[in-house]
Amino acid sequence: MSGTLLRLHAVGAALALATLSLTACGDDLDQVKLTMAAGSPGGVYHKLGVALADAWTREPGIPRPQVANTAGSVDNLDRLRANQAQVGFSAADAAEEKQKADGGHKLYALARMHDDYLQLIVRDDLPATKLADLKGLRVSVGARDSGVWLIAQRLLESAEISPEADLKVQYMDLPTSVEAMRAGALDAFFWSGGVPTDAVTDLATTVKVRMLDLGDVLPKLRERYPVYGSATLPASAYRLEGGPVVTLVVRNFLLVNDTMSDDVAEALVRGLFQAQPALVAASPVARSIEVRSAIETTPIELHPGAMRYYRDVKV
Repeated sequence: MSGTLLRLHAVGAALALATLSLTACGDDLDQVKLTMAAGSPGGVYHKLGVALADAWTREPGIPRPQVANTAGSVDNLDRLRANQAQVGFSAADAAEEKQKADGGHKLYALARMHDDYLQLIVRDDLPATKLADLKGLRVSVGARDSGVWLIAQRLLESAEISPEADLKVQYMDLPTSVEAMRAGALDAFFWSGGVPTDAVTDLATTVKVRMLDLGDVLPKLRERYPVYGSATLPASAYRLEGGPVVTLVVRNFLLVNDTMSDDVAEALVRGLFQAQPALVAASPVARSIEVRSAIETTPIELHPGAMRYYRDVKV
């Protein structure tokens, strides 16, 4: 056999193996190979991702997925569309925007997960009481290619604030933001996640901080981006001083791409709900993951295999 034919044969074999990894069913689930795009260590996505990867080795019994550290929602979505990951977490706003982009694999949802709350954390010794008061301050708007950065951009735009012109802007993930705040090198940071987020709880034990109320900018933002909701967070969420704050809410989804078979998708969703005790142990936000609300994944279509599961359990 010629060198060219040998190379073609090797490529064909590799493609066949990749196809098998996502189309396996029944007794072949032990052949499934998955990479999960799971955000940064310390974040809720990552905690749930590790717990879910472990749980899926028990039910449905697949080899443990590789849990990839990423910048967050936007990075996760890029990896899914490029098939560098086959499972990943994303906020609804980022998923909606990325699904409209040309090229790449189509996104499907397995389930609505928990809801994220935008938490704008500021040093308590600063006079800032609203978003506009951040002008001139050292502010982290989240890591580039993260869902936090997407929300921060939209909020700042609604308040007519330019990140580059009006802020001493930094692009930091959550652990870096927390450490910079603790070191006195940062005045405020944006974070979108479940409440409480452990890293913010830990920060509040060593640095006096508070959350900013966003009620003055949310109406304009939600008029342009209906994907967002609003909610009131009590200061007691982090044992902070002061009253409750109005902030933004966005749903989170567990997503896959169109390389996944119906059988594998159905098995993963079934395993997700069987794993809920382990997910709650990893993060309290998992208490809100519930079969009836899990189908609420608009604007992302449910995977046909996921739909088969929900019909089977008569949702």
